[in-house]
Amino acid sequence: MSLHFSVLASGSTGNAIYVATEEHSLLIDAGLSGKKMKELFTKIDKKIEDLSGILVTHEHSDHIKGLGVLARKYHIPIYANEKTWKAMDGLVGAIPADLKFGFETERVKSFGGLDVESFGVSHDAAEPMFYAFHQGDKKIVVITDTGYVSDRMKGIISNANAYVFESNHDVQMLQMCHYPWSIKRRILSDVGHVSNEDAALAMADVIGDQTKRIYLAHLSKDNNMKDLAKMSVSQTLATRGIITGEQVEIYDTDPNNPTALTFV
Repeated sequence: MSLHFSVLASGSTGNAIYVATEEHSLLIDAGLSGKKMKELFTKIDKKIEDLSGILVTHEHSDHIKGLGVLARKYHIPIYANEKTWKAMDGLVGAIPADLKFGFETERVKSFGGLDVESFGVSHDAAEPMFYAFHQGDKKIVVITDTGYVSDRMKGIISNANAYVFESNHDVQMLQMCHYPWSIKRRILSDVGHVSNEDAALAMADVIGDQTKRIYLAHLSKDNNMKDLAKMSVSQTLATRGIITGEQVEIYDTDPNNPTALTFV
């Protein structure tokens, strides 16, 4: 059992997830300052300079804020698809050519015995994509920043041991909040973010026999709460015959503190 992970930070203000084996360690996004990223790594007793690479999901600032700093300071390879590289131009500063690598959507890239499968999602970015991590029969899936979860996505992410799954907002809170209607419409759209209930319905279709852990991620700081998200997801899963606390466990993520380093 060597495949392990920690959700270092997740939310509207910044996102970063650590996935590793005994041989290789990867960071999915670097959406916080370089100083904050170092602090988060210290909390899980890991070192940024040991990373094998950083995998970029898309160019929004809460996913790439610290990317350029980490790449330059620690000489870490960065992987992104061509459209995302173009969209990041001017947003992350100059990254040395020898640290820039392509990783196109719907591809598999291997880091030793760790296979990383990329898949497209529906979000208002150049070409957003997320990742499924495979080592032997173990599987971790990271999927946030999508307006819906298609049947194609479900086929790729099904029956993972652990999910880091978007549960962005409570629909009623969003409808009543101070946001302009244009922002509300964007969040609720097919290229926005999934709600607690829609996330749970998608989870119900992909949870399998080996699924044990679900981490609710990318919660809106204005339109969601940890307890509300957990309750909504649990209740919706229950309507589909999936009882949390028995078949699967649901865990919080936090914008400022990492989850415990967990082996699957």
